[in-house]
Formats: sequence, structure tokens, C-alpha cells
Amino acid sequence: MGFFARQKQAYVQRLSKRDAAMSFLKEKQGMRIVVNHLTRMQPGYICVAGLNPGTCLHIRPVLRGRLSRSLLRTEGGPFDIGALVDIGETISEGVAPEVEDQAFTAWKATYLRDVAPAAFWALLQASAQRRLDAIFGPDLQQTGASCSLEMGKGQASLGCLIPTGAPTLAVDERNSIRMRFSDGAFTVSAPVTDLRLFHDDQRSPRPEVIADLSRRLARGVPVILSVGVSRGWTKPGDAAPRHWLQINSVHLGDKPLWNQMEVEQTYGRSSSASDLDDIPF
Repeated sequence: MGFFARQKQAYVQRLSKRDAAMSFLKEKQGMRIVVNHLTRMQPGYICVAGLNPGTCLHIRPVLRGRLSRSLLRTEGGPFDIGALVDIGETISEGVAPEVEDQAFTAWKATYLRDVAPAAFWALLQASAQRRLDAIFGPDLQQTGASCSLEMGKGQASLGCLIPTGAPTLAVDERNSIRMRFSDGAFTVSAPVTDLRLFHDDQRSPRPEVIADLSRRLARGVPVILSVGVSRGWTKPGDAAPRHWLQINSVHLGDKPLWNQMEVEQTYGRSSSASDLDDIPF
């Protein structure tokens, strides 16, 4: 074999090794999500979910315990609305209807960047449905003023909905925020668990935020709701546990990338005291 032939062979071998290394890196790259559900749980804990930007499918990172509020970007962690986060390697733990659950290692989750507002809105639109039963499946049923799934039923527990008409927000006598909306088939009043609408105690509503959202909704600003169903919970007076419909996050087209970081910068931090011991999720 001549000199130039040997050089060519060595070059091809180097390329082959490089391609193999790149392939290995791609395989080891963690799962990435763009956060579009940021939900209050009991004080000090949160729930997070996002869309895989490659598939537009929802992923909920879960632990054996609960997700601490320390995982918020405002607390030095990776999660906020519109954040692209690498959650590392995951293991599916999905059981109907929570098919989106993926076990992850919290300390491996890495904030990469905020996506551009237009790209975030486009991703929400790509995932959005116009009917609740297109998200949760035909087992979804009207239950009183809201909707629910029986335990273990349903095709999903997370989705994005484009409602029919303009939803309305209200705060009831227990300081619970509720939204009344319709998808053309179901007309419901569901609890809003969007973390951005609550003070740091995760119990007390932020009236100025709610008033601002209400004004924009009334003007007919396009809205996409990140909807979900709760973990199984037996409502007082009910005979069996159900998964109850809730609004996890509210997204408006005039300002798609509105996150917890901006809320705290605009309205400040607070630890207002109140008591909502009946939060079921």
C-alpha cells in the first residue's frame, strides 16, 4: 500500500472513531423538556412538567419523594416556565393516567436556557388540543362543576388546551383560585394551581397577578391552558378516589414567556400566611 493510500486509510479510521464517539454522546444525552406546567403542591413542594421539544409529548420528572421548591430557578434550581432543562437519564414510571412520569435524579437536572417567546408559543400550539377528551380520553366525565377520571383510567394526565371563548378567573372564600371555561363540550369550574399566581407560601393568591390576567383574558388575548388531573383523591362526600381536572399553568399569547423569575422581580417575594390544609395534591 502506497503512502497516500495509507494516509487515506488512517483518515477514514479517525473519522469512524469520531462518528462512533459522537453517536455515544448522543445516546448519553439526557432527556430535555421545555417547562410548561409549574404547579403548587403543599407548601415547600412543587410539581413540574414539560414538553419534549422533539416529540411535543409531555414529560413529568418525578422522585421517590416530592420535588422541593429549591428546584425552582428563583431558588437556584433549574425549573421555570419556558426553561429548556436537561433532566438527565430517566426511567419510565408511567401508570395510567400518569403515563408521563419519568423518574430522574434531581441533582443531574441542568438549566440550559430560556426558549424564545415565539418558539415557546409555537411549541404550546403544536401540542394543544381543542377538546378535553382529546387529551384525557373518553373516560373523562363531567363530575359536578368539574371533570374527573376514575382511578387508573384515562390516556394521559397532562395536556395543553385551547378553550372555547374567554375563560374567567375568580378567588373563592377559601382563597382557592378557580377558572371557569369551556371546550365546547364540557363547561367546568376547575382549580388553578399555577405557582405564579401564589405568594411564596403557596397558599395566598397574588391579587395583582390575577387581576392582570383577568383583564387580558377579558380582552380576548389568545390563551393556551396547561391542564392536568390530580393524583387520586377522595373528595369529601364522594364514595371513591378520582383524578380531578385542574389548571396547572395559564399561557397568554401577548406574553408567552412569563415565568416565576419575572413574577418575583415585578411583584417581589412574600410569605403571606393563610391556611389551606385541604389541598389534595
